Parts: sequence; C-alpha cells; structure tokens
Amino acid sequence: MGKNIGVVSEQQVIENCDRLSRFIGGKNALVAQGGGQRGIFTAGVLDAFNLSNFDPFDVYYGTSAGALNLCAFLCRQHGLGKAFITDLTTDSSFFNLFAYIRKKQYVDLSWALERIVEYPYRLDLDMGRQVLGERKAYAAVTSSDTLIDHYLPMTHSNWRDVLLASCAIPTLCHHPININGESYVDGGISASIPVQEAWRQGARFIAVIRTESVINNKAGIPSANLPPKPSEAWLRQSFSYLQNQWQQKVTQWRQDWRNYVRQKMSLVPQEEMLNGGRWLFGSEQLYRMSHLIGGAVDTHLTDMLMVHYQTYALTLEFLKRPPDDVFVIQIAPEQPLRSNTLLSRKSDLLWDYEQGLQAGYNFIRSWENARALSGQPLKASKSGLLES
Repeated sequence: MGKNIGVVSEQQVIENCDRLSRFIGGKNALVAQGGGQRGIFTAGVLDAFNLSNFDPFDVYYGTSAGALNLCAFLCRQHGLGKAFITDLTTDSSFFNLFAYIRKKQYVDLSWALERIVEYPYRLDLDMGRQVLGERKAYAAVTSSDTLIDHYLPMTHSNWRDVLLASCAIPTLCHHPININGESYVDGGISASIPVQEAWRQGARFIAVIRTESVINNKAGIPSANLPPKPSEAWLRQSFSYLQNQWQQKVTQWRQDWRNYVRQKMSLVPQEEMLNGGRWLFGSEQLYRMSHLIGGAVDTHLTDMLMVHYQTYALTLEFLKRPPDDVFVIQIAPEQPLRSNTLLSRKSDLLWDYEQGLQAGYNFIRSWENARALSGQPLKASKSGLLES
C-alpha cells in the first residue's frame, strides 16, 4: 500500500494510523459507490456509523444506490437503507425480468421512492436537512447530452428527481430525468465513484465505501487504450476538460470499444447475463438486455460505455495513487459480494449487509486510533444531533 492510502474490510483495520492522523483534522468527505442491490454492503457500513453516533464528515458524495444509502444515513434512520434494498428492490413491482422482456416494463424506482416516504419506512428528509446544517450532500448524475458528470444536492425539495436521475440506468429505465430543463441519466456512467470530485472540492481525507472487493477489482478494459497516469494538474480538471483533451481520439476509441464489447459479448455465457458489474450491468449485459427488448444498440449507448470505462479507469488510478495532499481509505468487502446488482436472494443480501456492518465498525476503530494520535477531541461527530 502507498503512504496515503488504506483499505478497511470486515476482516481488517488500518494498523499504522500515524500518517492518517495528520489528515483527519481538515475537510473530510464520505463517498459511496453505486452497484444496485450490492449497495446492501454500504447500508451495513452506514448503519454501523449510525449505531456508533459516528459522523466526522463535512461533505458527502453518492452515486445511484450510494446516494440512496447516504440519504437514509443523513436522516439518521438505522435500517432504512437495508429495508429499501431487501424489501422494495426485491418486490416484483420494482423490477420483474419477464415483464421487462415481454412488456418493456422498466425498473420502477419512482414506485420505491413513493413507498419509502410512507409507513412503515417514513424517510425523514426534514431530519436529514437538520443533520446536514451547513454541510453538503451530493448525488452524482450524468448529462444525457454531453455525458459529463454533475453533482446535485440530494436533500432539497427535488430530492426524488435527483435520486431518480442518479439511478436512471440506460435500457433499464424508460427515459432520462429532467431537472431544471436539463436531462440526466445514471451517475455511474461518468462518476461511478466520485472520489476525484471530493478531492477537487478540497477534501483532504476521503472515505470511499465500495461495493467491489478491492483485492479482486479490475478495470475490465484493454490496457492498450488506457492513458498514462494523469498529472495532478490534469486530475483537478472536470471531465469536460478531459473530453476536450481527448477529442481527437474519440473516433478511434469508439471503434475500439465497439469491437471490444462485441468480443466480450461472444465470450460471456448467457446464464451470466444478470451477474452485474459496477455500472448495474456490465457492457456486454447492457447490450444483451437491449436486444432482449428489441432495442437497437446505438452510438449513444456505445459512447456511454466508453465514457464509463475511461472515467472508471482514471478513478482506479486515483484510488491506487492519490495526490500527496489527500489520504484515501477504501471500505470494501474482503471477497466479492454474494449479492447481484438485481435479482439477488434475500439470504445473500443479509449476508452482505453483515459484512458491511462489521467493515463499518472496523473503520470506526481505525478512525479512533488515528484521532487519539492526533489529539483531537473524543467525539468524532460533526453533527450536534449526535453529540451526547
């Protein structure tokens, strides 16, 4: 491991907290990856935080299921993120594979969000806003037109639309989400793990909750197409800047990605079609699902896949070798989760939740060890509502 990175799982903590202790007194960010029902691991981590009255963060960034989980955490509703995934996303009203194939019945996140504010769940957005105070919480979304990442406040009056947009997976959702005249789709396309944005906005300690095992994680893209390690100045720019820098390569890359995805499709067994990836479904699964409902694989979908893989590769590079002025800890499962992104068994979801719960407690142990070395006050919460 590098000098300013670490990994916490259900089986390990940060042993040497001396360097970490130098970073936790400034602006701290919490970042939550998406992953569909694999967000049950994130729900476990955040429930450990809630049960421990632990919240030392100044800003929050979530993508897709990560944003949904952060919303429940900020509302201080232990178990709500877990219930959302185990109760609502497993209901046939949310998604039914055969109805999707035969009737083009898409994922119905609107139904789930309507249920979550009613009995017995009762999402308390007023509490969430009170907990946040002057702090900020953002959901990552992607512009449907430019494929550039945007970060929208997730607890304002339009919170439903923001969460819908962050989760609006192409081919699985009916259409992009319109917010203030702009059309948005899944944040996982351009910012599956919005850790760079947290750093650009001044965070110098960043905790990243992953839904993939770091040990087994691979970008899943041809290494010949990856750019060299970006400089710190380059990383500070938004993706719109990177798009401009890469414009001359786009045509060639688009063709390379089409050929790559077609090759991958021919190698993936049909029974693995629903074994999802970091962007709800991997590229070959998106293509297969599009064909199942009679949709065409158009250039825009190809471009989304290209942008996703490029930005994800840069994110992995950032997590492996972050700039010297930031400390990054990934909270991740030791082994690949048992859950799928959709159509998971409840027993697998409950198992993964317990792994997340233990990983959350291990992170708190690491943080408290670093806090003791730094000489900071005992309480690790920046929300007065959690102080005893």
